[in-house]
Amino acid sequence: MTSVSTATDTPDARVWTVSALCHAISDQLKSRFGLVHVRGEISGMTRAGSGHCYLTLKDEQGQLRCAMFRRVAESLAFEPRNGDLVEVQARCGLYEPRGELQLVIESMRAAGAGQLHEAFLRLKAKLQSEGLFDASRKRDILPRPSAIGVVTSLSAAALQDVLTALHRRVPHIPVRISPSPVQGAEAPCSLVHALHTLQSLPEVEVILLVRGGGSMEDLWAFNDEALARAIVACRVPVVVGVGHETDFTIADFCADLRAPTPTAAAELCALDQDSELAALGYWQESMAQSMSVAMEQAWQRLDRAERQIGRPSGWLHSQQHGCSLLANRLGRAVQINLNRRELALQPMVMRLKRATVDMPALLGRRLDKAQWLLQTLDPALVLKRGYAWLQNAEGVALSSVNEMKLEQQVTARLADGEVHLRVEKFP
Repeated sequence: MTSVSTATDTPDARVWTVSALCHAISDQLKSRFGLVHVRGEISGMTRAGSGHCYLTLKDEQGQLRCAMFRRVAESLAFEPRNGDLVEVQARCGLYEPRGELQLVIESMRAAGAGQLHEAFLRLKAKLQSEGLFDASRKRDILPRPSAIGVVTSLSAAALQDVLTALHRRVPHIPVRISPSPVQGAEAPCSLVHALHTLQSLPEVEVILLVRGGGSMEDLWAFNDEALARAIVACRVPVVVGVGHETDFTIADFCADLRAPTPTAAAELCALDQDSELAALGYWQESMAQSMSVAMEQAWQRLDRAERQIGRPSGWLHSQQHGCSLLANRLGRAVQINLNRRELALQPMVMRLKRATVDMPALLGRRLDKAQWLLQTLDPALVLKRGYAWLQNAEGVALSSVNEMKLEQQVTARLADGEVHLRVEKFP
């Protein structure tokens, strides 16, 4: 039988406690490396309530956990973000509670954009140039959708946040969930499929694409080009609520509405039921007041009608009195009108009377004058003064010597008869 020896079998072997070994390794790292300069891309950065920051520096083949205490974080000249490429001066050490290698950052400066960040910027510029981010193509969210679609992971805390917010605000609106992974290599294709599934449902009028916070790598599925084009081509408006308020993805820019968190996306997709009920109560109260006023006015009109019907003789007397007043006014108006017209005709009557007297004398004087003018124009009076009227054989009057010829027969008409003459000589 073969014996098996253990470390405890050797009398000179040293037995380390875990904490002592961790402390020894930490001392060796500090003495061996001291301050080191490291270049890498920031990933999974978080800021604790104490102000300390925790992050991972990585490149293509490895990664290191880092801690940056508050005094260093507050002295930075820029705001580090996931995906940034940075250079840090740090001390190597071992985080003994977990036995992990850790860099304690003493200073940090930007060294350019990380690979993921560069890929993000390239895709963003490409899609923006194609007009996928244009505000003019984005659709308004219906205030009262028939149903709300949700795309996220069934195990995500964001789903519970969204369902809680929707149940609190719009419990009367049905919710349709299309589950999909929100992280990993298969997530983009699955998210696109989930969108297509929801938009095929006719009752769904808005879709929430949501996910909780995480590092840039965790949210990378929402920077996929196929997902961006699926959001733009979706039949219904899409509200994207991914990560925290400071996180931006390509899906945020393509969405019809970007929400800072999943819960905010749920609050933005429909009007709050309490607000709707308050508005409904206001309109109900307004209608009740209007109805009350209308009823009061109707009752007043009914009371007046009742009083009139109760005393018909008085109403008839008032109507007769009114008719008498109108008849008197009409008689006076007719008489006044006749008097005015009579006064207007009196000058015309006087002018007509004067005309009947003056007109015969005026016409007689005009007739005498015309007779005198006719007499002065009578050719016979001219002939009586010794003049003669010459005419040729055709009876045409001759008034010029040039109209006569030698041996021409001419008739001379005198006051008491005619004489036939012959032209023998011209002057």
